[in-house]
Amino acid sequence: MAPAATRSTIFRLINASQHSACPCHGCRSATHNHAHHGVLALNQLRKFATPVQTVEKEYAFEVAASNLRFGEGVTREVGMDLKNMKARKVGVFTDPIVAKLKPMQVALESLESQEDLPFEVYDQVLAEPTEESWRKAIAWARQHDFSHFLAVGGGSVIDTAKTANLFTVYKDADLMDFVNAPVGKGLPISQTLRPLIAVPTTAGTGSETTGAAIFDVTSRAFKTGIANRALKPVLGVVDTANTESCPTAVHISAGLDVLFHSLESYTAIPYTERTPRPANPILRPAYQGSNPVADIFSMWALRTTVKYLPRIAKDRGDHEARSQMLLAASFAGIGFGNAGVHLCHGMSYPISGLNKKGPKYKHPGYVVDHPIIPHGVSVALTGPAVFQFTAPSSPDRHREALAVFNGVTVTDPSITSIPDSEIGAYLYESIASFLDGLGVPRGLKAVGYNKSDISMLVEGTLPQRRVLDLAPNIGNVAGEDGREHLTRIMEASFEY
Repeated sequence: MAPAATRSTIFRLINASQHSACPCHGCRSATHNHAHHGVLALNQLRKFATPVQTVEKEYAFEVAASNLRFGEGVTREVGMDLKNMKARKVGVFTDPIVAKLKPMQVALESLESQEDLPFEVYDQVLAEPTEESWRKAIAWARQHDFSHFLAVGGGSVIDTAKTANLFTVYKDADLMDFVNAPVGKGLPISQTLRPLIAVPTTAGTGSETTGAAIFDVTSRAFKTGIANRALKPVLGVVDTANTESCPTAVHISAGLDVLFHSLESYTAIPYTERTPRPANPILRPAYQGSNPVADIFSMWALRTTVKYLPRIAKDRGDHEARSQMLLAASFAGIGFGNAGVHLCHGMSYPISGLNKKGPKYKHPGYVVDHPIIPHGVSVALTGPAVFQFTAPSSPDRHREALAVFNGVTVTDPSITSIPDSEIGAYLYESIASFLDGLGVPRGLKAVGYNKSDISMLVEGTLPQRRVLDLAPNIGNVAGEDGREHLTRIMEASFEY
């Protein structure tokens, strides 16, 4: 009797039998004929006694985003907004630094200008939130039974407010009930949450547009989160005055997040390649794979970031650049909020998480009392190597990205003359050069990691299935967990 087939083997064989094109890394050309794969795979399947069900691919995508209001000084309208929504009691979230700054002062004045609009302020949100900090915020929110929420701050503040909102409605649920599987249970959100207005004070996360919220699971030394459309704010108030006081280092890190949100979402596997097809629409993930609508927002955000982020790095008082980066953050949020991110973000979670116990790197320009590799920096560290790896999956899309970094059109001879097989190497150099211009540490070694840490970083990445499953050459290859590829990418990102 033939030995029982492993689940991964069966899925890999199914994948081979369902594709006329070769599924191997880097092979997409019609001239590379692997038609015999299907026959061999079917013959191999006949040796297994256990019946195999076909894994159906996705056939649809959804577009969901918050309403957005963009303009100078629009923060002063939030009191009227909440009054118009007939708010009974508002929970206001911010962090200890923003609590002392103008954006929060303007927001509070707006609330106070309205009659009979009670509110309470939680100003203890932690930059780069942890499981513990989220539980504290949830406990505080549950005590007050707010009808509405207002978040004034960066992505950490907005994400914390999203979570407090969720667990105000689900009073008896535990935090891990909704955390992305396999770290948490990944339960669907079927109840309607309370209205949340988000006022970003950094141009980075795009959290004002998305249903994603990220935190650090300190016990496991990596980040994960909750991703569900139900979490998205009802309104994002994008006020160009709110990043005036932002330090240059924060501008750069936040802008790097925009850069890789747009790059990763544009190069994610197509939504039609994602498996399995959801049995019920409520199970369709927020991160769906690249799609025609997300592509438009992501590419605009990429072009805008490449143009304006270097200007902010040189002069944080550049009003035009700050305004454009705020808009780019929201556009990238709409892009990745519907398409998803992949390898840079997946690997960034252990890079930042393990730092607290390992290198204890503290990024210059961040006024905090704990080790920190800012999120945007942790994402950027692997950027050059990641897109060299993903380039063979879609040379045309990576060619477009290369043209953006090089400041030319995709039809420029300097771009068209590059063979598909070399696009990844050229893109590696262009991304690395761009990061150099922003003063980003050159690889994992520059933030204190040793080569012996690479295996731990890979282990911390593997549970990030929500994003790894959207990675070209991993998410669209059945049975591929990515360990070998991740190790090579981490090694290539050690120093450059």
